Amino acid sequence: MKRTQKVLSKIEELTTKSSAETFQIAEDLAKKFRGNEVVLLFGELGAGKTVFAKGIASGLGLEDSHGVCSPSYTLVNIYEARVTMYHVDLYRLATDNEILDLGWEDYIGKGVVVVEWGEKLPFPLVAIRVAITILENDTRKISIEQPSN
Repeated sequence: MKRTQKVLSKIEELTTKSSAETFQIAEDLAKKFRGNEVVLLFGELGAGKTVFAKGIASGLGLEDSHGVCSPSYTLVNIYEARVTMYHVDLYRLATDNEILDLGWEDYIGKGVVVVEWGEKLPFPLVAIRVAITILENDTRKISIEQPSN
């Protein structure tokens, strides 16, 4: 039996001192996307996950990324840019079945899928993992872990 092991590249750790810097990191990251990436966002309420999602949308070429909002109630927002961005928010979903029934995984491979509250996923997923930690004075530590190619 052949055993496969997922090897991740080293984690890049960055510190930002404003929402604008957080946005810029995400925008720069997304400019390199081919259009089939999955990005899982981790962090407490108010950490900057939606700001990061806005930066991704901007990096994908969305003209007005200010219109990107957390899909807490709609659960999935779709934005048309250079490639389609599917923005998913798992915050309001309480059970594994609710997350599985949403069907958002059907979007994987059809564009860039950005998932807020990625820690709620009940199954493993090869994805870019972005953990945002609130420090003091509006400072954030952002850890980006990317699957190796």
